[in-house]
Amino acid sequence: MRKALRWLLALAVFIGTLSTAGAATAAQPEATGTGDVKDQLLSIPGMSLIEEKPYTGYRFFVLNYTQPVDHRNPRAGTFQQRITVLHKDVSRPTVFYTGGYNVSTTPSRREPTQIVDGNQVSMEYRYFTPSRPAPADWSKLDIWQAASDQHRIFKALKPLYDRKWISTGGSKGGMTATYYERFYPRDMDGVVAYVAPNDVVNKEDSAYDRFFASVGTKECRDRLNAVQREALVRREPLEKKYEAYAAENGYTFDTVGSLDRAYEAVVLDYVWGFWQYSLLSDCDTIPADAANATDDEIWNSIDTISGFSFYADQGLAPYTPYYYQAGTQLGAPTIDFPHIEKRYVRYGYQPPRNFVPRDIPMSFQPWAMRDVDTWVRHNANHMLFVYGENDPWGAEPFRLGKGARDSYVFTAPGANHGARVSGLTEDQRNLATASILKWAGLSATTVAEAKPLASFDAKLDRRMPERGLRP
Repeated sequence: MRKALRWLLALAVFIGTLSTAGAATAAQPEATGTGDVKDQLLSIPGMSLIEEKPYTGYRFFVLNYTQPVDHRNPRAGTFQQRITVLHKDVSRPTVFYTGGYNVSTTPSRREPTQIVDGNQVSMEYRYFTPSRPAPADWSKLDIWQAASDQHRIFKALKPLYDRKWISTGGSKGGMTATYYERFYPRDMDGVVAYVAPNDVVNKEDSAYDRFFASVGTKECRDRLNAVQREALVRREPLEKKYEAYAAENGYTFDTVGSLDRAYEAVVLDYVWGFWQYSLLSDCDTIPADAANATDDEIWNSIDTISGFSFYADQGLAPYTPYYYQAGTQLGAPTIDFPHIEKRYVRYGYQPPRNFVPRDIPMSFQPWAMRDVDTWVRHNANHMLFVYGENDPWGAEPFRLGKGARDSYVFTAPGANHGARVSGLTEDQRNLATASILKWAGLSATTVAEAKPLASFDAKLDRRMPERGLRP
């Protein structure tokens, strides 16, 4: 493996800057003119400024961009989609980032942006407020419409940022970057998808059960399983605590159906949530003797990892677009709990339908993920998938077939849902970094060095785990 990676790195150096992307299909927008970058951005039809925030070495803009609700029928109405632009220099490559949820309006830099020392365009996913049409036609929330949002933004900004572009995202954002490549493969020069789940067959989830049976160490698994089981054994006293907590904070449970359903959903997220966001070294924070732990110790451990506020109406509301997509296209896991007697589990892992208001119709499309998976296996070109060894969402990853070209799937040892290129083994890190630099159109000498071009910035480059699919 080591020799193969070195050979591929040598090939990347030889290829240098030959990577190209074909012309996009839509008509070019009007020229953005010359002068100050803000004036150039605002000269783009449909672009408006929300605010500009200062940051040393950059210009940072929060913008609205007018998008059609339905890209197949642009006359059927529009909405304002929020984007941000972290401007470095028009002579640098540009990274197109989406987390698949809301966009942050605080300046930040994703790992590929630091690696190529480039500009960064970040997009809020459609239907996450405030980027939601009013009234909302939920049938227009699908992966093709979202990919078409990205395509229009890219076409609008390409005349200004005319060097190479790389798309990226993590978790649902990694899925988003992959779907964008599937539908508009000529837009980007490379794709870096972090911790992107790939639930091809929604009803077949045994990979997750195998993951939880072997992840970490037996001692850690036993601790987590015991706390989770104990929280259900003590359901009555802990639900009384939950009732008081909900009353104090004004939480209601109309969407999920009852406080009892919400309580079990939080508890059943516990083990998953630990491995998603914690490290093996964090097992010391888990009560070692759950049976003899106090109610408060059990409550606090569950609340710290899962969050008792999440399945209240007030916690679910911001994530309605995610659960809608999970229940219509993306799929969602269903796992077993062999360490808990059946009499303690009333509902099991509940489907996405239970977390979306009933007045929003939903119908699952099983072909959507199969289509993407097949396309990636046979057509992936300049695509990098990065997973964390201990991240549950990596149990069903994207895989590459014989048709893939200059594409890779790497796993960071011991990493969780915050896996990064920087956490890969040395050979894989060098190859991944060199590939990103090459796809960004940088010189063969720069590619050969295989190092990030921008120094680490404690504020811009905080490596926070991506928001999860069961957030």
